[in-house]
Amino acid sequence: MGVPDKKNVNLPWVEKYRPETLQDLISHEDIISTIERFIDTDHLPHLLLYGPPGTGKTSTILACARKLYTPKEFNSMVLELNASDDRGIGVVRERILNFASTRTIFKSGFKLVILDEADAMTNDAQNALRRVIEKFTENVRFCLICNYLSKIIPAIQSRCTRFRFGPLASEQILPRLNYVIEQEQVNVSEDGRKALLTLCGGDMRRILNILQSTSMAFDEVTEDNVYSCVGHPLRIDITNILNWMLNEEFETAYKKVSELKVAKGLALHDILTELHTYSHRIEFPVEARVKLIQDMSEVEWHLSAGASEKLQLSAVIAAFAKVKYMVAEMAST
Repeated sequence: MGVPDKKNVNLPWVEKYRPETLQDLISHEDIISTIERFIDTDHLPHLLLYGPPGTGKTSTILACARKLYTPKEFNSMVLELNASDDRGIGVVRERILNFASTRTIFKSGFKLVILDEADAMTNDAQNALRRVIEKFTENVRFCLICNYLSKIIPAIQSRCTRFRFGPLASEQILPRLNYVIEQEQVNVSEDGRKALLTLCGGDMRRILNILQSTSMAFDEVTEDNVYSCVGHPLRIDITNILNWMLNEEFETAYKKVSELKVAKGLALHDILTELHTYSHRIEFPVEARVKLIQDMSEVEWHLSAGASEKLQLSAVIAAFAKVKYMVAEMAST
């Protein structure tokens, strides 16, 4: 894996360290080897790559395009449309149709149309695309990339070979993360590495963005600095919140949590996510745990619908208060 070009000094690290070839990709070996076999035998089908963000979907197809075409051929043989482009029915009927219907004189083989964030396309556009895919299969291969397979109409799904890109495992991310840290000479502590891996949730793009942001904001990338940089609650903060909710009176707990939220700029949604993880580590009776998770899920649903954070904070404290009384009752019987 070569050192990035010195000209790319000002690039965001996600682009600076984007894999250039199929060999540089760090995961999904089965998918990549299958696609490589398709290319080597000249039997590439239409592709539909789906899965969470930052798992290598776009990097994979761009690496395939670089293997298929020389740099000079790339612009004439590849049409790449992203979510930033208008991809309504007009674009399918004009731009995609014009590109697909024209054959190239100097290059034998097929052209490649890459539709990134294809789940943002309207149903009308997808229906129009279905006919274009069918009509120009001899001349063109389509590759659709999306996060949600359910938003792609069944007619297009059936015309493509589907590959799911799952979240990356920590052991897959770590070598690449260490490589970037070494190249950029970032001072990272061991707990900082663990915090980065915890927060990224299998998203390579997210981990590099957090690493770059933290390294620019602080001299050393530690656990506290990583959490502070992304505005995520620290472990000590969640421990304190949990102690207040389980051991203090309602008014005192509400006041202390509210003050901490304001002082640290925390979102209730992030606190709730961490409390959910912590609640599984506490030895509650099964009935109390079920009730607590049910109450927290309702609070999360209300937050997603735009409810007041102050009211929902009261609901979270009330949920823990209920659990406290349930445990006390069970202990006394």
